[in-house]
Amino acid sequence: MTRVTQVVFIGVVAAAVAVVLVARTRATTSATTSAGTEAASTVTPARPLVRLVDLGAGKCVPCKAMAPILEELKAEYAGRMDVQFVDVWQDPDAASRHGVRMIPTQIFYAADGRELARHEGFMAKAEILAQWKAVGVQL
Repeated sequence: MTRVTQVVFIGVVAAAVAVVLVARTRATTSATTSAGTEAASTVTPARPLVRLVDLGAGKCVPCKAMAPILEELKAEYAGRMDVQFVDVWQDPDAASRHGVRMIPTQIFYAADGRELARHEGFMAKAEILAQWKAVGVQL
């Protein structure tokens, strides 16, 4: 291949790459625009939420009793509180990372990630809400 042919070949490849990149950019932009400029401008950034982490196991009796309570809290306080369940039998490292001594264990976290409180054993919905209030979180 001559030097001129090599330069032409490189130029054609570079032009093809540029065309593909421009096409992708336009497709992404048009998809965003077709979704509605008005909708995009009214979206507010997600703010950090307080978080309740329940560490237990799917086959633990008190943990099973807490499952519907956690689901209810997750639905009722969506957008105000993040509720998570971690099965420590499936993820044993989670127990050591969180310093769990028994299950279930509930850990209450501030929106900035600080641990505010911890409880071991079954915890009723009213007790969970009272604990949030005790640490100064108004849901």
